Amino acid sequence: MQSIDHFDLRSFDLNLLIAFDALVEEGSVTRAATRLKVRQPAMSHSLSTLRMLLDDALLVRVGADMRPTPRALELAPRIRAALRAVQEAVRSGMRFDPRSEERTFRLGFCSEMEVLVMPALAARLRADAPRIRVIGRHCDAEDVHRFLDDGVVDCAVGGYGGGERHGALTLFEPALACCFNPLLLPLTIPVDEAAYLSTPHAVTTLRDELQGCIADALRRAGATLDTVVASSDFLSVLAVAEAAPILATLPAQLARRHAPRFGLVVSPIPLSLATTPITLLWSRRVDRDPAAIWLRNEITAALKPAATTPAKASPARSSFVRPAHTSPPSTTLDDGFADGLIAGRRSGQRDGLNGPDRVCEGQHGRAAP
Repeated sequence: MQSIDHFDLRSFDLNLLIAFDALVEEGSVTRAATRLKVRQPAMSHSLSTLRMLLDDALLVRVGADMRPTPRALELAPRIRAALRAVQEAVRSGMRFDPRSEERTFRLGFCSEMEVLVMPALAARLRADAPRIRVIGRHCDAEDVHRFLDDGVVDCAVGGYGGGERHGALTLFEPALACCFNPLLLPLTIPVDEAAYLSTPHAVTTLRDELQGCIADALRRAGATLDTVVASSDFLSVLAVAEAAPILATLPAQLARRHAPRFGLVVSPIPLSLATTPITLLWSRRVDRDPAAIWLRNEITAALKPAATTPAKASPARSSFVRPAHTSPPSTTLDDGFADGLIAGRRSGQRDGLNGPDRVCEGQHGRAAP
């Protein structure tokens, strides 16, 4: 591509090209001025300047009209094409059609949020935006703001805090659940506190700690789990609960969706734990970018079905499990989650999350005050 001599163009007012196009098309200084909503003397001045810069009369009077010179006729289509190109370049950034756009978005996730967002998002994109592709990657709280600033990810979903340079929308406040294999553990549903604290446990963790990602919340609640397995992969935790008489604790929406595939039943946890909100985070640079706005809306919509699904404890599956009470099913499982998406709440309303302890809280929760 041939470079542009910016120094040469610096002395040429590009607005004169717009005036030239109007003058040639209208064939009249008065009509050209009316078209561009300027006064006639201003248009006459533009014509005089153009004549001087291009060293040509450009328009000459023939009777009541003004006719373009050969030089003006030669320049007219090229200037019109240049103006159209500029117009299209300016307008193209203001439009985004997901049905025809071919583009790849990069999304950052905190821990298990990727498995919650990506399936529903992929289904929506295949139906409504078949040429859009997405790449997901893990983002720690320590890295997410830098990744957004550097364009490594377009937006991120997790237990993150916002900032002046970043927009944040609270998506939901997750709950916790426990699950187990009813053929191996003779527990009732809902699991009571004594059984919950004494039964061997499996949890998810991102650090070298058996209490896992709810360690800080448990400490503040004055509780300790008998944790025998801690894994960075929630599927491994579910597989452990399937194979051994072990109770697994993980986010309720994950338990509700995936535990039945392992033959596990789900129960609310009997401890009062407050959860860290899950937020959608993006750079302020793309606050008004149509493509970025569309992507944020799609992510929000992808999470909405999970947020509005009624929370129910799984039914008993074997003779080892005593039947639940006949009272209406407990909704403790998704307390604060089934209320749906919390639109419009900005991250500035809550403390920012920093450090490895807060990363873990962002996944699972903190103790209620």
